[in-house]
Amino acid sequence: MFEWKQEYETGIEIIDFQHQRLLELGSQIFNIINLKDGLDHYDEIMKIICELRDYVIYHFDYEENYLESIGYENLDEHKELHKALIEKISTIEAKDIDGEQKTVLIVLLDFLATWIGHHILKEDFKYAKIIKTDIA
Repeated sequence: MFEWKQEYETGIEIIDFQHQRLLELGSQIFNIINLKDGLDHYDEIMKIICELRDYVIYHFDYEENYLESIGYENLDEHKELHKALIEKISTIEAKDIDGEQKTVLIVLLDFLATWIGHHILKEDFKYAKIIKTDIA
C-alpha cells in the first residue's frame, strides 16, 4: 500500500526522496495496524502520528518554497491542498487513539493513501511537467 513506485517519480530528486519518506511513515502506521500481539500501542502510535505531522509540515514547506522559487503559478491552490492534509492529521485526538486505535489509524491510512496517490500523481506532476519542459 505504501511502497514507492516508479510512477511516483517527479524527476526532482529531493522531492522524490521526501515523498518516499512520507510513504515510509504511512507504512509504519500500516504495520502497527497489522500487529496481532494484543498489546496497547498508544505511545508508538502517538509518536508516529507526531512524526508524520512534523514531516508533512517540513515537506510541504520545502515544496512550497521550491515552487515559489520557480514561479509556479498555481502555488496558492497547491498550498490549500497541503493545508487539508495537515488539518486532517492535526484533528486526530489522543483520546480517540486511546479508545479506538485501529479504527482511527484505518481512517487515517485510507485518507493518507488516497491523498498521497492523488497528490503526487496529479498535483505534483503538474509542476514536475512544467519543470521538465523548461529543462528540455
